Amino acid sequence: MVHIYPFAAVRPADGKAQAIAAVPYDVVSASEAREIINNQPLSFLRISRADALLPDTDPYSDQVYALSKKIFDEYISDGICVQESVPFLYVYRVLHEGRSYTGLSCCVDAREYKSGVIHRHELTRYDKEEDRTRHIDAMNANTGPVVLLHLKNDVVATLLSKSVTGTPLMEVTAANGSIHQIFAVRDSEKIKLIVDAFGKIPALYIADGHHRCKSALNVAERRIEKGINIPEETWHVMGVVFAEDEVKVHGYSRLLTSLGDYTPQTFLTALRAVATITPFEGVEPSSYSITPKQKKTGLHVFHLYLEGRWYECAIQISGAVSRIDSLDVSVLQDQVLVPFLGITDSRGDARLQYLGGARPIRDLMIKVDSGEYVAAIAMQPVDVQTVCAIADDGGIMPPKSTWFEPKLLSGLLVHLLE
Repeated sequence: MVHIYPFAAVRPADGKAQAIAAVPYDVVSASEAREIINNQPLSFLRISRADALLPDTDPYSDQVYALSKKIFDEYISDGICVQESVPFLYVYRVLHEGRSYTGLSCCVDAREYKSGVIHRHELTRYDKEEDRTRHIDAMNANTGPVVLLHLKNDVVATLLSKSVTGTPLMEVTAANGSIHQIFAVRDSEKIKLIVDAFGKIPALYIADGHHRCKSALNVAERRIEKGINIPEETWHVMGVVFAEDEVKVHGYSRLLTSLGDYTPQTFLTALRAVATITPFEGVEPSSYSITPKQKKTGLHVFHLYLEGRWYECAIQISGAVSRIDSLDVSVLQDQVLVPFLGITDSRGDARLQYLGGARPIRDLMIKVDSGEYVAAIAMQPVDVQTVCAIADDGGIMPPKSTWFEPKLLSGLLVHLLE
């Protein structure tokens, strides 16, 4: 069964939340983070992406992580951020495009991630896992939440609904127009009811933040290996937990830095050995996904952007295969990336990069048209039920198989490990 914990959050001082709130560290490049910081001088990206402040320094150098910690400490000492005196739970609500998403901000147990009570469905990428491990260790804090799911639960839904009352503790409008509200649950009786309700839930599923969760476990275990007597709080990982029907899933796009020995035309010719390739006109650059023109039933469909043109690529679905092997991302990996481009390590091969699904198609096109990448591949989303079923089976999806919404802001709540 699941254990959740209240925590004494470090949060923006009253009136500072809008100035501090930032997008997650991993959805922007260093140059994009730098531009945001220039326009928003107190942005939490100064802490989560201190490499943006040191453009001539190795982004993984000790100097970068030390700067993150220094700025965070200054925010507290200068009164820009404050720490609650006692542990609370928090309800995190996002309002966007006529829909609301309501989840519980709490801590979960890294040991339950290790034991499998907290189900994972993706492998982490080595470099990103090590980066967040070092960042959490240097900060002695979880600075960004892990987003988790639970199966629909009426008791939890009612408790959270009753907690969203009055004026929010914080309210922030994000760059995409979404409104993020934090409600503090301070009443001890209500906290106990929520904790007890979660105690009857058999499992949680990581939706977003595999690297953050694994890295938090790494920090606790590495400290123990060094002979450090860690407090219980170090095992706790900050998260926001949503019911399965409180989230939305997008596809996760792929970007290629090279086609190896192929030219764009010979690559298309080679692909025709395994896929039907059709020029695709009428892509709306401002949309967040591409709707296939072919019926997806019986087909794996993805869209390829190459030399300024979009192509719809369809591969026949094979017979009896596992849930994981039947995913579009698995078919792309096994039938295209490995045999044609030799990309056997989707976690570590630098030729393969990723762009989250809640970005307009235009962003993919710009990255290819600029020459930064040679090709982009837009994927179709996986439904939530498939993700949970794979996790229940103990299966592991290829990295960056899913992009969940809502994307939560960083800097509104921080959990200290001690």
